[in-house]
This record gives sequence, structure tokens and C-alpha cells, in this order.
Amino acid sequence: MSSMGGSADENLETKEMNVRSLSSSNVQEPYVHKVGIPPRQNLFKEFQSTVKETFFADDPLRSFKDQTKSRKLILGIEAIFPILSWGRTYNLTKLRGDLIAGLTIASLCIPQDIGYAKLANLDPEYGLYSSFIPPLIYAVMGSSRDIAIGPVAVVSLLLGTLLQSEIDPIANPVDYRRLAFTATFFAGITQATLGVLRLGFLIDFLSHAAIVGFMGGAAITIALQQLKGFLGIQKFTKKTDVVSVMHSVLSSAHHGWNWQTIVIGAVFMAFLLSAKYIGKKNPKFFWVPAIAPLISVVLSTLFVYLTRADKHGVAIVKHIERGINPSSVKEIYFTGDYLGKGFRIGIVAGMIALTEATAIGRTFASMKDYQLDGNKEMVALGAMNVVGSFTSCYVATGSFSRSAVNYMAGCETAVSNIVMSVVVFLTLEFLTPLFEYTPNAILATIIISAVINLVDYKAAILIWKIDKFDFVACMGAFFGVVFASVEIGLLIAVSISFAKILLQVTRPRTAILGKIPRTTVYRNIQQYPEATRVPGVLIIRVDSAIYFSNSNYVKERILRWLMDEEEQVKGDYQTRIQFLIVEMSPVTDIDTSGIHALEELFRSLQKRDVQLVLANPGPIVIDKLHTSNFAALLGEDKIFLTVAEAVAYCSPKLAEDP
Repeated sequence: MSSMGGSADENLETKEMNVRSLSSSNVQEPYVHKVGIPPRQNLFKEFQSTVKETFFADDPLRSFKDQTKSRKLILGIEAIFPILSWGRTYNLTKLRGDLIAGLTIASLCIPQDIGYAKLANLDPEYGLYSSFIPPLIYAVMGSSRDIAIGPVAVVSLLLGTLLQSEIDPIANPVDYRRLAFTATFFAGITQATLGVLRLGFLIDFLSHAAIVGFMGGAAITIALQQLKGFLGIQKFTKKTDVVSVMHSVLSSAHHGWNWQTIVIGAVFMAFLLSAKYIGKKNPKFFWVPAIAPLISVVLSTLFVYLTRADKHGVAIVKHIERGINPSSVKEIYFTGDYLGKGFRIGIVAGMIALTEATAIGRTFASMKDYQLDGNKEMVALGAMNVVGSFTSCYVATGSFSRSAVNYMAGCETAVSNIVMSVVVFLTLEFLTPLFEYTPNAILATIIISAVINLVDYKAAILIWKIDKFDFVACMGAFFGVVFASVEIGLLIAVSISFAKILLQVTRPRTAILGKIPRTTVYRNIQQYPEATRVPGVLIIRVDSAIYFSNSNYVKERILRWLMDEEEQVKGDYQTRIQFLIVEMSPVTDIDTSGIHALEELFRSLQKRDVQLVLANPGPIVIDKLHTSNFAALLGEDKIFLTVAEAVAYCSPKLAEDP
């Protein structure tokens, strides 16, 4: 009997150790779980894991596992040249879709390319060159089925503006062209390097809001630049800001406008906008706005040729060089002053081109439900621009308008780009003399109608509704481009994007938690007004990792919450704040500065006779708290798995307080 009694006493003692009373009554709380400490990880394995998650989050080598050496070699070649993979299953059905899509986007790209080349201050043929070689390279190396490659309005304007600030394209066209090829080469090198080093995440630092604003501002700037061709103005400002352009337009109103040019432009603008309206109203007629630019070019060229309107002041394209791309390897600056300038311009143009192409690729990949490897895309885009720089091309990328038409036309694979290239090749070889009498007004009209869609006012309104700071970034980029320059707008976009990141990192959100009625759940009292506070206990959640950049702010913000609460308590009820519980679920990591801030917080609370309690620190955080001995300083009995358990610990203590 005595042994049985001893056993019972031991069991009772064990229960008393594992069960904590909520009050002086006989009600007992279930077993309180301790916060688990993860096993110590090997330093090399930890570093390896970090590198993998940073640069190889998509696990690109998964398909190579458990494969023979020969199979791995084949997979490696297919990874570089995806056409070898999907080409094996290519059939006549897919060819039919690609053929229709390729011919459709070719009819759109030819007039656009001639106009975009002028936007970059280059001769018209360079726009066509850039829609011949780069799409062929992309078709072999790219992984997007829908993206249509070629010159685009925003990059053409950006390149033209940056190059023009270094060399006058009229006074020194040869050096200007050489610098353009040099910038294209370095744009390709930048893109390929980002892909090879798997640094694609860098382009995500330019927020969606900033891109919307930048693209909208660039579209307005491009449209204003086209007033020169649309109105037939001979002397026009080289500046791109709206004030300079409008001053140039209005100052030449009495003597510089050409009414014949305006009539041609206005008539075909109405035609192009009507075609766009038809295509938008009925998706079956997607081909109408796609072929409308080419029809406009043909009709306007025929009209000018028959009426000889060029003799009456209507500016025409004149000569377009016949034949395919000549080599430009020897024209690239690999030494001298222009090397650095080409490098700088190339990086900027390459990043913008990459941002645009990535956005287009992701959009259509999600619509067709297939995966797009961003880093492979960068390598493909980089390779095509490097090869392009050797073959008289300037920076090419994915086009919003052409990719949309490509998608609507039913493209199946990148073969649609090959079809487009073949059409451009035939145009360069046989049809360029036909464009001699094409009026500049029609090219201006085509560009204006193409860039209108880049002004996405609906997206701007949505950004305003969702996030006011994002809207500031959007408008900052927009007004920077419109009222200053493309470079200033881009700088503002990047600066505001970084400012937002810094603000979120240095000023993380914190919240006071309360108990949801009839549950053991604790939530933000601002989100859930019915949540009740626990008398004598202040529960604060920190919604961010605690690093050197925000540790001091987090400590001061918690103390300010405490001071505010203490002032409120004095007027409401007698129970002063005795416990401060920090809910650490969102705290994904903490560094030495963060731990130092917790130590300072602990000491500050001690002086106020307030006990610090932690709830649910994650594996990385709890490991560092133990390693730094902060857990021992605080007391391991004050670190809990849930807020409810932490509150249960504090409740009897409050009851015991006289």
C-alpha cells in the first residue's frame, strides 16, 4: 500500500509540473507545449540551402535527376535550345496556326518597324533588320510560345533619347549608328548575364505601379513626338518633355504646318481607330486592326505616288536600303570613350526591354497555363540582342501589341516568329523600293494608334484604390517622363520603388491583439473590433523580420504602444499592464541587432515592472535566441507556443498580484 501511495504521489507531482492552474480554483489547463528548437544545421548545408533558395528556387536541375549521362547531355542541349524539345511533337495542325499568326504579325510589324526606327533616330531599314535576325534567334532559344519579337516603341524612344544626348544623329549619323550597335551589344550582354547568374529577380525591383506610370508617360511622349510627322513640321525640338514639344508645335502653327499632311494623317488615324474599335468589339475580327496599318501604308503610298503630294510639302520615307542585314561587328566600339557610354546606355535599355518582355511572357504563359523559365528567357533575349548587334540590329524585345495579335491569331509555338522573319526577309529583298513614297504622316499615325493602349488608366485607378503609395510611384514615373525626360522618369520609378522597399523594411507594421469571443484566437483589434483586450496584459504582434534596419524602430514602437496603453488604463480600470506578450509568428528572422533590441526592451520593461513574454517564435528565431543566451536571460518559461498559452501563464500571476 505504501508503494502504491508513493507512486500516486509521484504522479501527482508530475501533473503539477505539467499543468498550470488558470486561477485559484480547481480548473486546470492542458499540458503547455514548449517551443521546439530545431536541430543544429551544418554550416555548409545551411549556406547551400540559402544559395539554392536564392538562385535556384525553381529547381532547374530536377529533370536531370536519375538520368544517364547521355540523357543528361540531351536535356542540357534542349535546355539551351528548347526548339529541339517541342520541335519533336510539331505537326501540320500547329503549323497552320503559326502560319496564320506569323503572317498577321508580319503585316503589323513592317509598318511599325519603319516608324520605330525613326523614333530611335535610325534609318527605316534598321527597324526591319531588327525584325529579321532577333526573332529567328529567339525562336530557337526562347521558351514563350506567344511573344512576338522586334523593335518596340518605348525602348526605341529610350534608346533614341539616350544616344542623341551623346551624338547628334543628323550631324554624325555613322558614329550614332555605331553607338546604337554598341548599346545593343551591351544590352544583350546584360540580359544574358542576369540569366546565366540567375539574377532575374532584380527586375522585380521595378514595381508594377512604377511600370504602369513609366509606360503611360512614355506613350504620351511618343505620341507627342509624332506630331512632327503628323503635322508636317520641318523644324522640331530634340527635347521630349511636353512643354518643349508643345511650344515647338504651337510656335510653328502659322508657317510650319502642312495641311495636306494633316489631312492624310487625320483620315488614316480615323481608319486605324475604327479598325481597333471593330477588333475590340468582336474578337473574331482581331485581324482587322492587325492588317489595318499595312493597308494604310499601301493606300497612303499609292495616294502620294499618284498625286505627287511630296511635291507639295508632304514628307516621305524616301530611300530604304535593299537587302538583308549587313555585318556590323567592326562597327561596335570595343575601345575608346564611346565604349563606356554604350555600356551605360545598353544596361538601361536592356533592363527596360527585359522588364517588358518578362511581363508579356508571364501574362500569356498564365493565360495558356504553361511554365516560363525567366532566367532562360533572359539568356534567349540576351543572345538575340548580342547576335543582333553583330547584324545591324538595335535592341529588340517582346512587343505588347504584336504579342496580343499573335495570341489572338492562334499561334501554337515560336514558329510564328520564324514566319514573320521570312516575310520581313522577303520585304527587305524585294519590296523596300515600294515604301519610297510612304508619307511620314502615316508612320506617325501608326505609332500613335499603337501606343494609345500603353496608357492604362484603368490600372492607375485600381492602383489608387489598392495602395496610395503605389499610386505615388505610378504618378511620379508618369510625370517624370512627360514633364522631364525618359531618363528622369525611369530614375523616379526606380527611386520610388526602392523607397517603398526601404520604408517597408525599416518601418514594419505592428498591431495590438485581442481575443476573439468564444475562441482562443487572438487577432488585430483594428481588423476585429469585437476582439477583447486581456486586463493587465498587452499583446503586440510584429509583422516583419527584425533586422539592423528596423530593430530600433520595433523596440521604440513597442514601448510607445505600452505608454499609450498605460495612459488609457489609468482612466478606464485599475489593473495596470504587468505583462507584454510579443507575438512572433510573422518574425521570419532576426539578426544580432534585433536580439540586442530585444535585450534593451527587456531591460526597459524590467524598470517599469513589466514582464516580457514571447509567443511562437519560428525555428530560425528561437535558435538564435538560444544561441545568444537571450532565452536564458528572459527565462525559457516565458516563451510559449501560442498567444493563448502565454495569456494563460499571465492570468494566475495577475490574480496573485495584491
